Amino acid sequence: MNANDVPRPADVATPTLAPTPVPIAVPNRKRPARVGLILGATTLALTAIAAAIYAASTFRDQQTTEDAFVNGNVVNVTAQVGGVVTALAADNTDYVTAGSPLVKLDDVDAQLALARATAQLAKTVRQARAQVAAAGQAGAPLQLRQIDLARAKADQARRQTLQASGAIAGEEVAHAEETVLTAQAALDAAKQQLAGSQALVDRTSIESNPDVMAAAAQVRDAVVATYRTRVPAPVSGVVTRRNVQLGQKINPGVALMSVVPLDHLWVDANFKESQLGDIRIGQAVTLRADLYGHSVAYDGTVVGQDAGTGSAFSLLPAQNATGNWIKVVQRIPIRIALDPKQVAAHPLQLGLSMKVTVDTSQQAGARLAAAGTTAHGDQTEVFANQLTPADDIVRTVIQANR
Repeated sequence: MNANDVPRPADVATPTLAPTPVPIAVPNRKRPARVGLILGATTLALTAIAAAIYAASTFRDQQTTEDAFVNGNVVNVTAQVGGVVTALAADNTDYVTAGSPLVKLDDVDAQLALARATAQLAKTVRQARAQVAAAGQAGAPLQLRQIDLARAKADQARRQTLQASGAIAGEEVAHAEETVLTAQAALDAAKQQLAGSQALVDRTSIESNPDVMAAAAQVRDAVVATYRTRVPAPVSGVVTRRNVQLGQKINPGVALMSVVPLDHLWVDANFKESQLGDIRIGQAVTLRADLYGHSVAYDGTVVGQDAGTGSAFSLLPAQNATGNWIKVVQRIPIRIALDPKQVAAHPLQLGLSMKVTVDTSQQAGARLAAAGTTAHGDQTEVFANQLTPADDIVRTVIQANR
């Protein structure tokens, strides 16, 4: 190393000082998040309060349940006479009108019984005519007996006069007296015979003669029995539950099928006992069926409450006195009438589910039906004119034999 290699001061590197960093202000990110959370919670609380206020004001006068189902009459079709089924005119899902024949039974026996009853009526009418004639003839023997008695009394008087003069013996007078007694007895018998004959026809005509009326009743019975071999539909509706077959021998009173009139339906809504306090007869009801969803709403009216809970009328009612008792909220069926026009526009069937909302704002009606307020009644006129053809047959037979 020489003198030239010795570093000079000018060649020594001067150290460079780094610049002092300037602190940068970092914003606090937790504060806006906390503010947003508070605002959200406040909004949610206000929304809940508003919803509660709306629900309290809107649903305060409403009672709602989804435990509700469509109900209606299930009219059984039964035969009034026994017999073998020879024809079936309807099956399940068919619509039938009231009075249309559904089942036909073999009517041979009924026709034979009708023929016998008709012949007996004709015979009885002729016998009644004979009784009238006999009553008229019974007057003639009475007149003869009256004449015989008068003749016997005259003979007796003459003989008594002759006996006083001694012209005849007393024996002839005795015979005359016996003749008078005999004529009197014959007259009495004739009177009784006439009374008996008149008793059969007195104050009667051929039609009102008791024997004729009894025979006419037999004819009517046979006609009705023949009529009943054709089983009609009691009401108009849809056929269901058919359980009869061709060739089957049935007994009277057995249900052959059922007819459901779908134009007369109602809803049984099962409200909890805690909901019944404000429900009254006559209150308006809004109903929605699961069949149509929320697109169709039905208008209804509360018409009454059942007499007890469902458990009270069950096949095996609960025995709460046994000691093993657990409180269960009971339900009572509320019957709701439907608008027939709405049911016709959107048909319903038995058993369909319904959502029911009762407007309980009106409290003028009674909770339970009072005495004398029955507003329901069903009837059928199908069986009202069974005797009309029978009366025609009776009238024809009497006219032909009188």
